[in-house]
Amino acid sequence: MTEPLHAPGREPAPAASAPAVFTLAAPPTDDEVAGWVDLLGAVYAADLPGVPAPGPVEVGGRLRVPSIRGRSVQWAVRGADGGLDGAAALLLFTDEGNTHGAYLDVLAVRPSARGRGLGRALWEAVRAELLAQERTSVASSIEPGTPAAELAARIGFENVLPMGWHVQRVPAEPVAVTEGDSGYRLVSWSGETPDAWAEASAVAHGAMEDAPMGELDERAPTWTAERVRQAQRLVVDRGGVILSVAALTGSGEMAAYTEVVLADPADTRAMQYDTVVVPTHRGRGLGRLVKRRMLADVAAAYPGVREIATTVADENGPMVAVNEALGYRRERDVALFQLKL
Repeated sequence: MTEPLHAPGREPAPAASAPAVFTLAAPPTDDEVAGWVDLLGAVYAADLPGVPAPGPVEVGGRLRVPSIRGRSVQWAVRGADGGLDGAAALLLFTDEGNTHGAYLDVLAVRPSARGRGLGRALWEAVRAELLAQERTSVASSIEPGTPAAELAARIGFENVLPMGWHVQRVPAEPVAVTEGDSGYRLVSWSGETPDAWAEASAVAHGAMEDAPMGELDERAPTWTAERVRQAQRLVVDRGGVILSVAALTGSGEMAAYTEVVLADPADTRAMQYDTVVVPTHRGRGLGRLVKRRMLADVAAAYPGVREIATTVADENGPMVAVNEALGYRRERDVALFQLKL
């Protein structure tokens, strides 16, 4: 559930008159949100061609609605025309076991404004906040081989979990998917998990603890029914849609589930969030089953969605195999990078 560290390019050391970095209002103004959207659009076009840039609904939601995991701080640099030439967003974790860490959600410099030290100036603002809050590590999602990765390496970030972005085409005509003789019952919903499955959903979410984390200095959250709902409400409060599909046993246990998010209901690319199979139910094709049902549900409910994208750790062979069987193709490399302070 992340954004890339957007590429600031090769930056010299700041000149004597360093760029004027300011902290965004809380909440950000309409002008600041519009500037952020325009900035990311320019960065994606230059550095991630073909990848849809976040639109106004997604950007406004992320900037204005707090994460359930911590406190956000955002900075920006204005250009001569009054727009934003650079921006950075940091999430300082407050959840149990992670108060030592943070996540750098965005560090972006407009391509036409690179080479002036903006990226370095924004990083210094981020670093000062990390030190002031006594954080000992910060992570970010970055595409290797990009200018962003080059800057991250100079700062001291290290690749701790290689991953890939994988993309699947959504069929123009939905195909019905049923549980057949699997022995499980498939259920679907939008938004918060219904009361009848809330506790079972929390238990299933806890099975994510064995997901590959590489050397990431971060502890998996403790999932309760309320925390699951908080995470789902966050998507909706930010203007998006979250769809879930689960496989249930006869006794009501949630054996597997998958989630897909549209940050904006008008988006053409949806984001695959978690897909989890509880350990005692693995090896029975449930990952493929819930994802096939999700594909059918998305096609039926949101015909404008043409693709579903997801990230998978390279070492997560079983999930890579599931995705390949469903028609996902690897779009680009990405990795979690981490800096110890």
